[in-house]
Amino acid sequence: MSASLTLTGLYLYPVKSLGGYAVPEANVTARGLRHDRRWLLVDERNRFMTQRQQPELALLAVAPAYNGFLLSHRQRPDLLPLFIPFEATPDRTLFVTIWDDMAWAWRGTPEADEWLAEALGRPCRLVYMSDMVRRDVEPEHNPEGQLVSFADGYPFLLIGEAALNDLNARLAQPVLMNRFRPNLVFGGGTPYDDDNWEEFAVGGVPFRAVRGCGRCVLTTIDQQTAAKSPVGEPLRTLATYRMAESSTLFGQNVTGPGQGRLRVGDAVTVLSRK
Repeated sequence: MSASLTLTGLYLYPVKSLGGYAVPEANVTARGLRHDRRWLLVDERNRFMTQRQQPELALLAVAPAYNGFLLSHRQRPDLLPLFIPFEATPDRTLFVTIWDDMAWAWRGTPEADEWLAEALGRPCRLVYMSDMVRRDVEPEHNPEGQLVSFADGYPFLLIGEAALNDLNARLAQPVLMNRFRPNLVFGGGTPYDDDNWEEFAVGGVPFRAVRGCGRCVLTTIDQQTAAKSPVGEPLRTLATYRMAESSTLFGQNVTGPGQGRLRVGDAVTVLSRK
């Protein structure tokens, strides 16, 4: 079965909880795909902001640009796109909180903060995680001492196309893969076979599937309009058949080797199972 599996999608989300975009190839780093979730929005208390509390973050689209990316507002053509470099400069720093972690971060520019405050209608700051910051994967699932960016808890999220097809067959209104914000999408195989994966390789680059990804209300937000599903879909349907230990699971949290290069079309090979 593993010989028929293929990497069909690679996705970057340069700013946590904002839009993402597909890339044909990407470098693997110690914290995930290069440039993935290295930027973060924080509120007045320097606490992280996500679509869970601020669904309108979905309206901030991200597009690739030379040595950085462009932010634009899907419903505000009057706001000119804003260029953000992939890396910040260490001119100004502050401590930020993400979940139970506290980390120091470099500030973005005042112009970026002003643009985002106008776009969201509230004060906020854009901050960057440098390579000098250490934020660890959950200790109980991290014997290798793996690092993570501003992603929720793991450097990679893997989802199979067959799983989404199976879910959509159960829904009155199908949803797009972007509801689940994966980094790695693969085609082939049977739905949820990756539940049992342990070690696998993508184009010869080794990875470890650590545990299923518990899903939250973010999956109920349309990533084009920021509208929430009035009936809680697809989370409600997922909960009828994908519950385990009080979590609704879809996709796999994954750790990686810290280096390598991935390309869409790479073979995905299952090396061992749980």
